[in-house]
Amino acid sequence: MSDNERLIVAFIPPLVALLRRAEELKGSPLTEEQVLRIRDSAICATLSVEALRDMEKQRGYADIDPEDCWAEWQRLRVTPDSIPAWE
Repeated sequence: MSDNERLIVAFIPPLVALLRRAEELKGSPLTEEQVLRIRDSAICATLSVEALRDMEKQRGYADIDPEDCWAEWQRLRVTPDSIPAWE
C-alpha cells in the first residue's frame, strides 16, 4: 500500500496547538486527565500519509503522537518556544 493510499488520523487544529492554548487559558499546567480529555474530544480528519506530510511541511511542524500525547506534551512544555502558537 502506498503512502497515498494509507490513511492516518490528523488533528485539526494540531493537538499540540490545542494543548498549548488550553494551558494558556488555564494559566497553569494541564493534568494528564485534561490532556487526554482534550485529545479525545478534538476534531480529527482522516488523511493519506502523503497529504499529512504536505500539511506538516506547509505549517512547519509535525503534531505530537496522540497515543503518547501526555509524555510528548511533558517534553515539549519544558521548552515553550518549541510549541507552535494557536493557529
